[in-house]
Amino acid sequence: MGKTLTIQPVSRIEGHAKVTIQLDDSGNVSDTRVHVIELRGFEQFCLGKPVEEMPRITTRICGVCPWSHHLASAKTTDAIFGVDIPSAAKKLRELCNSIAFMEEHILHFYFLAGADFVIGPDADYSVRNVFGIIDAVPDVARRVVKVRHMAAKMLEMISGKAIHPSAAVPGGFSRPLLEPERQELRKMADECLDFAKFSISFAKENLFSKYLELVKTLGVINTGFLGTVTDDGSLELYEGKLRMMNADGSYEDFKYEEYTDYIREHVEPWSYLKFPYMKKAGEFSMDLDNPNGIYRTNTLARINVCDKINTPFAQAELEEFREKFGRPTQLTLLYNWARLIELLYNAENAIRLLDDPEITSTDIRKKVEPRAAHGIGCIEAPRGTLIHDYETDENGLLTNVNLIVGTTHNNAPINMSVKRAAIDLIKDGKYDQGILNRVEMSIRAYDPCLSCATHRLDGKLGVKVNIIDSEGNKLDTFST
Repeated sequence: MGKTLTIQPVSRIEGHAKVTIQLDDSGNVSDTRVHVIELRGFEQFCLGKPVEEMPRITTRICGVCPWSHHLASAKTTDAIFGVDIPSAAKKLRELCNSIAFMEEHILHFYFLAGADFVIGPDADYSVRNVFGIIDAVPDVARRVVKVRHMAAKMLEMISGKAIHPSAAVPGGFSRPLLEPERQELRKMADECLDFAKFSISFAKENLFSKYLELVKTLGVINTGFLGTVTDDGSLELYEGKLRMMNADGSYEDFKYEEYTDYIREHVEPWSYLKFPYMKKAGEFSMDLDNPNGIYRTNTLARINVCDKINTPFAQAELEEFREKFGRPTQLTLLYNWARLIELLYNAENAIRLLDDPEITSTDIRKKVEPRAAHGIGCIEAPRGTLIHDYETDENGLLTNVNLIVGTTHNNAPINMSVKRAAIDLIKDGKYDQGILNRVEMSIRAYDPCLSCATHRLDGKLGVKVNIIDSEGNKLDTFST
């Protein structure tokens, strides 16, 4: 008879999830599902709130991604109020975004995904973690802790708070950057750049080369990609146009305010996450042999869709990456490599912004007035394209809220990568903890933030209750 394997919890990710793998009578995989066992109801309980509160409220969706939601929400409230904020305010926001990117990419690569490469995917779980990394490469671990703490300190210096910020306000930024602060931040940014250079060299020489065959085979699926670029096609994370790339490399650019013309949201009854897909595809399908409308976001997607990177060190790494893997590449584990290219870019971008004379300007905010309006804001979060969409009445109170976060875009691809990995690895009912960890690796590559992603279109809370007897037998199931 068939058997169900359960991986719970999925380890070393942000949020709570489990994987169920259904085996057929022969012990081969017939189906898999990634279940997100938490819910955030922000799209519903924000209704009726003053829109100017949203940049503060939405940071509470997650303590890992607060800057992403803060900045996307601030851009959306700017659109609601119909204001083009001062140039210095935009640069301060972009600076914070780049620093937050560095902090979060360091967190994911070294604290979450890195143990699979540093310690090895087959190592016992008791050592396959950040503490195992500390034991294996203590000098590297010390640098990791120091630089990640430094990035958090930089955000605190600029905005007053590293987590759950309130510095980006409707119409601009709440405080100017002082020259002594700029000088201190500039020195810290140099150290971040040195660490970013070290990280990508360390990973290429010691980690990715060792597991290249695994990189080429684990959880590989065929999809399109979505990311933000500038008018000349350069990688962009704060302000730009969206590029939807098909699996064959062809693409179409569009304004993020037009996202509903290009993206449709599908709902499955077994998941709290929505399933966005390409609207032009017509129908949604996660079939591994014939997927339809599926696209990916996050680091690999951004590296695929951009034509170039407008900072020298990251551009050199992009050229090497494409020489090895082509464009677009579909290898799921390359999300980790692309993440380090972005770490390098953001360190370079932070230095560029801190060297801009306008960064210390005191012209950082414009007055705003409530009005009935529809506003859309979009940035690239570390975990993918983040869209906030609000509507207000004449008093500036919210009448509609829709959020599509980076992990939501990747919901279907994550499920597909898990299924692909499980089918390829589990044969004739044979598996071990190393194989199950490889299945988890296909999730970790996406650096999912499940706290951010759990939003339902209809706002309803689905609950399933299993009645189990004392011997573990399921007697009945109730669901809503």
